[in-house]
Amino acid sequence: MTKLLVVATGNPGKLREMQAYLADSGWELTLKPAELEIAETGDTFAANAHLKASQIAQATGNWAIADDSGLQIDALNGAPGVYSARYGQTDSDRIARVLRELGSEVNRQAQFVCVVAIATPDGSVVVQAEGICHGEILHTPRGDGGFGYDPIFYVPEKQLTFAQMAPDVKKSVSHRGKAFTALLPQLKTILS
Repeated sequence: MTKLLVVATGNPGKLREMQAYLADSGWELTLKPAELEIAETGDTFAANAHLKASQIAQATGNWAIADDSGLQIDALNGAPGVYSARYGQTDSDRIARVLRELGSEVNRQAQFVCVVAIATPDGSVVVQAEGICHGEILHTPRGDGGFGYDPIFYVPEKQLTFAQMAPDVKKSVSHRGKAFTALLPQLKTILS
């Protein structure tokens, strides 16, 4: 039995990544209707994930999944944080702003955080999972894979940026990968 899961995003890259994580879960993923825009007014990743999942579920009458994720940089007091996607107009703008704000700062410790929430058709959030990936911000971008801040987020244990990683490697170490690993057992209980 396959259940439809509406993904609360208009980003095809994020949809592809989620489909890879949930490939054998029994859920069929689809993008939210383009006209449905949900304002991310929460002050935490969890609040935004809950808000998006709940509102998309209610609007479509289907199960919905949403994630909110972002980059937290220690030397910038956790910025860009929940504003990661709005830190510039394009990925290159956002990367340039982070590098400019960090300047020659020695402490380049950072973490990517992802919170995933699933809501029932009535908007009740029934599942939540979180994943964190620790790393550091490079002085210049490296690699051409991924999206967002991937070219400047370096994972010391792999000696690669997210943008340099093969998809299966990124999936195993990334914040989103860790969140979905925690989510899968809970998803299977919903289907049964």
